[in-house]
Amino acid sequence: MKIDPGNKSFHEAGHKAGWSEHDRSSQPHGPRRTFNEAAHKLGSWQVRPAAAAQKTGIELEAVDDSRDVVAHGSKVVLALGALGVVYGDLGTSPIYTMQVLFTQHKDAAHATPAGVYGVVSLIFWAMTLIVSFKYAWLLMRVHNRGDGGGMAMVALIQRRGIGRTALLVTLGIFGAGLFFGDGMITPAISVTSAVEGLKVVTPGLASLVVPISLGILIALFAVQRKGTGAVGWLFGPLILLWFIVIALLGAREVVQHPSVLQALSPIWGARFMVNHGVYAFLALGGVVLALTGAEALYADRGHFGAQPIRRTWFGIVFPAVLLSYLGQGALIVAHPHSIANPFFLLVPSSLLIPMVVLATVATIIASQAAITGSFSITRQAVQLGFLPRLKISHTSDLEGQIYVPLITWVLGIGVIALVLIFRRSGALADIYGVAVTGTFCIDTILFLAVARSMWKVARWKLVLLGSVLLIVELSFFSANVSKVSHGAWIPLCVGLVTALLMLTWRHGYQIVTRYRTEEEGDFGTFLDEVRVSADQCHRARGVAIYLSPNKSTTPLALKADLQRHGIFHERVLIVSVAQLSVPHVDPTEQFLVEILGSGTFKVRHVTVRAGYHDVTDIPAALVLARKRGLLERNLDLEHASYFLSQIRVTTTNRPGMNRWQKLVFVAMARNAASPIDTYRLPVERTTTVGAMIGV
Repeated sequence: MKIDPGNKSFHEAGHKAGWSEHDRSSQPHGPRRTFNEAAHKLGSWQVRPAAAAQKTGIELEAVDDSRDVVAHGSKVVLALGALGVVYGDLGTSPIYTMQVLFTQHKDAAHATPAGVYGVVSLIFWAMTLIVSFKYAWLLMRVHNRGDGGGMAMVALIQRRGIGRTALLVTLGIFGAGLFFGDGMITPAISVTSAVEGLKVVTPGLASLVVPISLGILIALFAVQRKGTGAVGWLFGPLILLWFIVIALLGAREVVQHPSVLQALSPIWGARFMVNHGVYAFLALGGVVLALTGAEALYADRGHFGAQPIRRTWFGIVFPAVLLSYLGQGALIVAHPHSIANPFFLLVPSSLLIPMVVLATVATIIASQAAITGSFSITRQAVQLGFLPRLKISHTSDLEGQIYVPLITWVLGIGVIALVLIFRRSGALADIYGVAVTGTFCIDTILFLAVARSMWKVARWKLVLLGSVLLIVELSFFSANVSKVSHGAWIPLCVGLVTALLMLTWRHGYQIVTRYRTEEEGDFGTFLDEVRVSADQCHRARGVAIYLSPNKSTTPLALKADLQRHGIFHERVLIVSVAQLSVPHVDPTEQFLVEILGSGTFKVRHVTVRAGYHDVTDIPAALVLARKRGLLERNLDLEHASYFLSQIRVTTTNRPGMNRWQKLVFVAMARNAASPIDTYRLPVERTTTVGAMIGV
């Protein structure tokens, strides 16, 4: 990337900017492309002049669905990053999958060549269809301007107004809830299964598995508030070492017993299903353990781009885990007693302790990825309006390095409780699968709806594709439903409660917004009244900035200043934050500035557009707008006063919500984070004006 010194443009915290060669050739007279300081990806789209956006009021939600990300980094760096963030769960699933299948599904998974080949065949073809075909190849093609995951598809569905929007959004929200349920189980089962390797080293250490696992998990959640940036650079290389080691261990056994390669034929999987009937069907509940974290490929699309994730999967992860499963299968055929722990029994005895340490480190990284994913989904839900404002801390300058205290506490307590209750990985495997397979089915349904809208694919093609995917995924889901009696109801309840909270908040917020609009009144009428009574109005010196949801209604704080104190500042700015259903807003399209009113009571309205991955810093945004000439150069923002209209919600007998929904909504509203923290307002220059609204 070349930087043209003559065309630099500086953000408030930025330190460099410029045009790419493509931008310079295609837009020689257009606006300069600017890069945020911590950005790791750049839009590959044409930039739109800021003036055009200001003049026409372009609504970003209706255009440029084809935008994608171009990763800003070398292929090696991106591959290592994807290994550390995306593939932790998939990469550590060989630790426990074969063990669970051959110890907990003995009626079908026999330690015979036919039984082993059948199990390995089912694992191979499940990874091929679900991970390789569906997630790595198919769903990667659907994105919300580069972003992936269930919430990204929900945003697409809302923006495009796809048929049955309410139903599809509800499904997407339930899928997000299931992700949280899965996020509790994954760290517990991963860390516990790794520490259980101590029992292979010395059976007498079995009593230490639970205390050590709890110590690791407590430490993991305790360090979240400090961020993982300091050690994050180690994640990729360590996971790469992990894949190399498990591939070599598996290949070593495959070389000694090459006949296991015939397990790659689908015939063995089909025979396994036919010969064992219902028991084979229930064994699918163990096979799904090999797909742990498959949805992460799609959810992390916005961080690395589609190609690096695909290349890493097909070039490193898939071959490594497949060799591990083949090696474990060969070991079981040769030594049937190894079903007790085939993964660690692949390891030479002299290397067992280092392998237990490496496996523990790998599962810690996998757990960190699950926790970070929960943070990201929470932030997306807040930005899209499905959750109230939560306290979110940015632990480093790197995008995605955030800390959400509430989620940390909820996940931490849930994970620790699961380890204390179930105490071993086999028991935890009994509750795993319902949430992840439910997410698979929901992702497929949302994909089919979005693909029909975006690409105009023939209906019969989508029906055929959806039938193939849903038959397989519903089979996995049905097989895991039998685990409900063993405790699989826990992630389902977590998903259901989370979805109900999100939908209740969304519905309640819409009602409050309607009542608030009635209370505020029309802003144009308010300005007319101010002009009529101008002689009774005191013009206070300085700049007053009022936060308001929109430009059409009067901020309650502004109305209170005039009615109670007879004050109208010399310069008034009304700022609205427009949360768009896109990951990031291009810097050239970030602001819309309009002049409302006339004469001496002229008011400027500034719309700050933000995506659901953007941090909204209103003071910094206004300084940037002034720097771009959208606000007066002499506007004293550094000493401006900020005014908030703080709404206190109470329950009433008004229709619209059930009693329990009102109580839940009020509790959520009263525990929401302060706008002062959310929008980074200066505490010493911010005044809050309260108002009461009943629901």
